[in-house]
Amino acid sequence: MSRWAVLGAGPLGGLAAVLLLLLWPGLPPTALAAPASAATPVAPPDSCTACHQNLTGRLGAPAAGMAGDMHARPELRCAGCHGGDPAKPSMEAHDRSAGFIGVPTRQQIPRTCARCHADPGFMRRFNPSLPSDQLARYLTSEHGERLQQGDRNVATCTGCHGVHPVRAVTDSRSPVFATNVPAMCARCHADASLMRPYGIPTTQYADYLASVHGQGLLRRGNRQAPACNDCHGNHGAAPPGVASVANVCAQCHSATRDLFVRSPHKAVFDALQMPECTACHATHRIAFPTDTMIGQQQGAVCTQCHAAGSPGLETAGRLRAQLEDVKGAMAAAEEVLRRAANLGMDVGDARLDLDEANTQLIRARAVIHAANPQELQTVTAQGVAAAGRARASGEAAIAEWSFRRRGLGISAVVIVFVAVLLWLKLREIERTPREGT
Repeated sequence: MSRWAVLGAGPLGGLAAVLLLLLWPGLPPTALAAPASAATPVAPPDSCTACHQNLTGRLGAPAAGMAGDMHARPELRCAGCHGGDPAKPSMEAHDRSAGFIGVPTRQQIPRTCARCHADPGFMRRFNPSLPSDQLARYLTSEHGERLQQGDRNVATCTGCHGVHPVRAVTDSRSPVFATNVPAMCARCHADASLMRPYGIPTTQYADYLASVHGQGLLRRGNRQAPACNDCHGNHGAAPPGVASVANVCAQCHSATRDLFVRSPHKAVFDALQMPECTACHATHRIAFPTDTMIGQQQGAVCTQCHAAGSPGLETAGRLRAQLEDVKGAMAAAEEVLRRAANLGMDVGDARLDLDEANTQLIRARAVIHAANPQELQTVTAQGVAAAGRARASGEAAIAEWSFRRRGLGISAVVIVFVAVLLWLKLREIERTPREGT
């Protein structure tokens, strides 16, 4: 590098250049050129994009779709998946000796994606938190096992994540974005013709839409509500077995699971090989749980196993009655507090007790899973007591209002009486002749 080039570079390069031109008007312009290392790096040639972006139909769609693809970066490019030599022009890029494979077959797709996604060192360059065991998990899944057996109808990476573009999981336009997963799975699992050879029902999606989980995720936008992959797994997708159903549900409902484990139902369910949670709550069409599920009345889930007059059904009746005790106490307290509030009395503190009663009712509905009336009684008694305190506060507020009203009435009578006396006294004074007249 010449000394002139050095002077023309750096933060003061512009000022130095002006001074040099003033002092040496004949100085050649090339002497002030920036060093070669300061030039913008030239991107490596990519004949794949250069060619396919000018095509139409299925040959042009990949290049157009790459604009939104998370893989659209120089170090990956088309050849990373399709092979070939993008440095060569035109059809010469389709060089088999350079590993060109064209469009991977369905059987090739998992291992093609795994060339990068199963390499921890390579993936660390882009997203260190991204797992690199997707292929291993996939090969153990129902989809992966069937693919290895030659079944070409099963889901592969591109079937779920899309292709050209492959969007990030956090992109709401991605098929595997949380709220899009149910519809994505339904593309296959709601297709009767596709599922018929496997003997798999196709009502899961419709059931899920009507379930408490589907309503929470898709209607209320609660991203904590589970979708298909939360229960069945992502890459290692498999239907939960009888022994694992409760563990799947316990990912969210761990406290309820612990209560069930110490209930008398646990040993019975294990002996009969019954799935724990779904036996009462159903599988995909999981309804919002209500108190009507418990008890001896028609429609209660307890009647599915316990015959009329059996000790089990009698226990179910006791459990339901204990819940009703709390609800009855809360309703009575609510009515008293409503009356007190309508009279203008402050019942804020009393409502705190009513909130505590409601908290105990929520706890009681969970403790139902222990199927133990004594344990439930401990909780419901706290709820009844809290509701009782709220009601007592409301009744005290009403009594205070009555006392104030009576006091106000008495005060008004006294004031009127005094006023009348004053008026009479004034009249008497007016009638009395003044002295000296």
